[in-house]
Amino acid sequence: MDTLTVIKVGGKIVEEEDVLNRFLADFSRIEGYKLLVHGGGSLATKIATRLGVECRMIDGRRITDAEMLKVVTMVYGGWVNKMIVARLQAYGVNAVGLTGADLNVIRSVKRPVREIDYGFAGDIEQVDAHQFGLLLVQDIVPVLSPLTHDRQGNLLNTNADTIAAETAKALTRYFSVTLVYCFEKNGVLRDEADENNVIPEINHEIYERYKEQGVIHGGMIPKLDNAFRAIDAGVKRVIITQASAILDNKGTIVQ
Repeated sequence: MDTLTVIKVGGKIVEEEDVLNRFLADFSRIEGYKLLVHGGGSLATKIATRLGVECRMIDGRRITDAEMLKVVTMVYGGWVNKMIVARLQAYGVNAVGLTGADLNVIRSVKRPVREIDYGFAGDIEQVDAHQFGLLLVQDIVPVLSPLTHDRQGNLLNTNADTIAAETAKALTRYFSVTLVYCFEKNGVLRDEADENNVIPEINHEIYERYKEQGVIHGGMIPKLDNAFRAIDAGVKRVIITQASAILDNKGTIVQ
């Protein structure tokens, strides 16, 4: 079975010019089929502030009202996505920038209102693995922004980690898939104050123990939850690492 590497790169990396360029140069050297999912970082917040659009976050999750949806679409689906595509073309990668609405590749539902109304936030229902496969076998590299749609005419702001995991899971039908989460740390750390104190491997048992002890907390929990769901669904391995290490197989391996 052919190999596929699905890489999610965090928004903070996207915003740092030199770091992003080094990452994209390394990404271009990955062998086999590949697919990139990017976040948006704080750029949408900066642009929204300039435009006078209120920014609201609850527990690290953005409240996406109608005006904020316009901003994130403009920033994530526009500037960030097309800038990455253009730079990959410069590295010889025939990339195409997509939202979930393009080719109907990712369909979501608007998150139901419970304790919190997240507005136009999407929970993924379906990934079209066949459509992605048609692109990949033509050596076209999809670059996905964190936007999906509900097939009712609405775009939805969608967590990039989840997009990467769900896309990786769907593509196990056709490929041997490795999912890589890239961010600014060396991996999952035992001590946030020590960048070199990386947990090399995590299984379900270790994960639960570290959560109880408070070693793993905050935004790392949903990232690892996505990782374990991907493994359970047939993804070969999940690596959590620094953007500069995607060619080195360093970081934390989830199994």
